[in-house]
Amino acid sequence: MSKGKLAKFADLETYSNVFQYPYKAMEALPEFGMRGHWHEQYFHNTHPIVLELGCGKGEYTVELARKYPEKNFIGVDIKGARLWTGATLALKESLTNVAFLRTNIEIIDRFFGPAEVQELWLTFSDPQMKNPRKRLTSTFFLERYRHFLTDGALLHLKTDSNFLFTYTTYVVDKNHLPLLLKTDDLYAAASAVTADSAADTRHDILQEAASIQTYYEQMWLARGLSIRYMVFCLPHDGILQEPDIEIALDDYRSYHRTKRSSLETSK
Repeated sequence: MSKGKLAKFADLETYSNVFQYPYKAMEALPEFGMRGHWHEQYFHNTHPIVLELGCGKGEYTVELARKYPEKNFIGVDIKGARLWTGATLALKESLTNVAFLRTNIEIIDRFFGPAEVQELWLTFSDPQMKNPRKRLTSTFFLERYRHFLTDGALLHLKTDSNFLFTYTTYVVDKNHLPLLLKTDDLYAAASAVTADSAADTRHDILQEAASIQTYYEQMWLARGLSIRYMVFCLPHDGILQEPDIEIALDDYRSYHRTKRSSLETSK
């Protein structure tokens, strides 16, 4: 029998790799004490820091940490009972290059200093079709990411949602953000890589994205759904603009996701 939520919450309070600062907790603090100092105060190295926002159970964050010991990884989510899984596994495996932050992503820029983070992963984020400002690839969030990302940092989007994938494509196009790679079928693209393309940097990026599958991703693949993926750069310069276009809704309900909104509210 799995642990109950209360037991998991109690565990998290004792975990050295978990930092819990939801919005209400941050209201009482002038600033997060480790902001701008993750390298020296937690990781004790100068390796690049990579964030996964909306990390859920944290299995993607942990697997990235296993595969790339030369990088540091931080999984971010507001659901403590979910974070418990990844945080527990990381402690059991003595993975010192991984941490977890329980907080609201709306205030993510309060936890990292300028240019402290080099890369960002968005894995199966909620499409948030009713409210563009809540989409993690909206200009509302991209502006916040600029506060702590290095100039031109990589943003990876891995999703089962055609809605979010299409919306992000419009955001990238409208703002002329450098697009490194985009595919509406990640695993077909990865399996189609030829020997001639293996030396291409995009090949490495594609293989990295295809090498890890979350629990829910496996569920979606089993249902015959394609996984969409893109990676683009976020320069610091330029005023970001939201695309003003209507996007067709996803024609299915994702596993354990809330009901989709109407087309009229999808802009």
